[in-house]
Amino acid sequence: MDQKVTITYLGKKVEVPSGTTVASLMCDILKVSDPAATYASNPIIAVRMNNAILPFSSHLTVDATIAPVYLFSDIGKRIYRHTLSFILAYTSEILFPERRLVIGHALGDGFYFNYDGKFSLDKKDVALLANKMEELVEANLPITSEMVSYEDAMAHFKKKEYLSTTLLLEYNNEPKVKLYRCKDFLDITYEPLLPTTALLKVWQLRPYGERGMLLRYPLSADFLNLSPFKDNPLLFSVFHEYKLWGSILKVDSLGAMNQICGSPDIKTFIRMNEDLQHRKISQTADMISERGSVKVVLIAGPSSSGKTTFSYRLAIQLRLLGFNPIRISLDNYYLSRDLAPRDIDGKPDLEALEALDLPLFRSNLKDLYSGKEVDLPRFDFKNGGQRYFKGDKISLAKNTILVIEGIHALNPSLLPNLDPKTFFKIYISALTQLNLDDHNRISTTDNRILRRIVRDNRTRSTTAQMTLEMWPSVERGEARHIFPYQNQANIMINSALEYELAVLKSYAEPLLKTVKPDAYETYPVARRLLRFLENVYPIPSNLVPTDSLLREFIGGGEFFRED
Repeated sequence: MDQKVTITYLGKKVEVPSGTTVASLMCDILKVSDPAATYASNPIIAVRMNNAILPFSSHLTVDATIAPVYLFSDIGKRIYRHTLSFILAYTSEILFPERRLVIGHALGDGFYFNYDGKFSLDKKDVALLANKMEELVEANLPITSEMVSYEDAMAHFKKKEYLSTTLLLEYNNEPKVKLYRCKDFLDITYEPLLPTTALLKVWQLRPYGERGMLLRYPLSADFLNLSPFKDNPLLFSVFHEYKLWGSILKVDSLGAMNQICGSPDIKTFIRMNEDLQHRKISQTADMISERGSVKVVLIAGPSSSGKTTFSYRLAIQLRLLGFNPIRISLDNYYLSRDLAPRDIDGKPDLEALEALDLPLFRSNLKDLYSGKEVDLPRFDFKNGGQRYFKGDKISLAKNTILVIEGIHALNPSLLPNLDPKTFFKIYISALTQLNLDDHNRISTTDNRILRRIVRDNRTRSTTAQMTLEMWPSVERGEARHIFPYQNQANIMINSALEYELAVLKSYAEPLLKTVKPDAYETYPVARRLLRFLENVYPIPSNLVPTDSLLREFIGGGEFFRED
């Protein structure tokens, strides 16, 4: 007797044979229109099955409630971008099978790609790739997922010489591996893909830099059009510098990182990571000293970028140069929660500039410049979110430099009308340069989410679900109040450490597992992060130096009283 499963969709229950595909259910049984019909109609491109995200080629084997995932949604956006990268990899294999295509980092509204090794990339090559991609899109080719044995997956990737993928699979002992197929192209991807190439309607492939190209995609604000191209050479230069660090450390993928984590070389590797970062901080202090006129160092960056520890370590380097640095955190200027502005959901918007007591901060800075003494505020995040004073009185002496850190530190509206020559501006973020493998990148945003989940649970008793619920508001705030000012910085700093995911894993996994399937908005994110962390080889936190920036998140650092 054929086994049946009961599927509930938008309140309607249907019984279908176990093993029915999502595509068959949607098109044949529920009469949902073909997802390839039109891009502009915002089609359903995947489903939530008991709140887990499944592609159309998945098989239904248990009773489930399913809900649609639309193209023009946060989840749809990720699926679209990953599919673009997948099809570019397919295109490259068709045209240049002897070359190794490597995904780099996100840059504005696109992913940076280049060819590793001896092969360059000129405008003619990019044009050929773009034309071939367009052919694949117009062909309306199906994209399906399939399970293959571990042995077959390894044999496939070894034959293709996808060395970073085989290296990553060395640290996986699952008996089967999910791969995605488009015609004869088979590759691994760690998130679902679109059901057909026909949905890839809005994109651009353009040359970028000396050896690379940008695969551009639409932003959430307008899924139907590409935004005008805006270059960010300062950010690109930071990524390029840290790619060179990766070559020094001899690590460019997570599989290579796992090899080191499981070897006796891990202690030396950690020390090299930390020393490279120490050197950058020392160079930054030298730049400040050489200016001669700096009275205020402003350190800004998105959430969980490590601004606080960086400010402590920079202050030490400035002290070595004869300065008297005084740290000031903008977090201590927060208004109480009841006075904070509200976001679109009616919740306190702590990412907004107006969440700070701007008159008090501006008054304090003016008073300091005029030689007056000021009493610095403090803010208690744990006990109701209230500001208080504890007699932290400071004044500016001849050799004093104020080191002010906070997400809004580069916002011109923050500062009173003072001589701009006395300011030195720093932008810091965790710009992950590691890839999962050649065609799958590690998201900088995901790295920051993991940092924040771990830190907020430790310092603010916040659950992983609460942090994930707040994250959309955090991202909206960053887009409005932080990212627009990053290019005003005198220098950009990358706070990411190659080994940090191996440390964060043991802290983050148990917290993420507390997010259950009934958490509609956050469960898919928690599942995605857990699947990603499955690929990471863990290392113990006692290997992390006490002055490491990573200690800001895991605790045990020498700069924090709460530790």
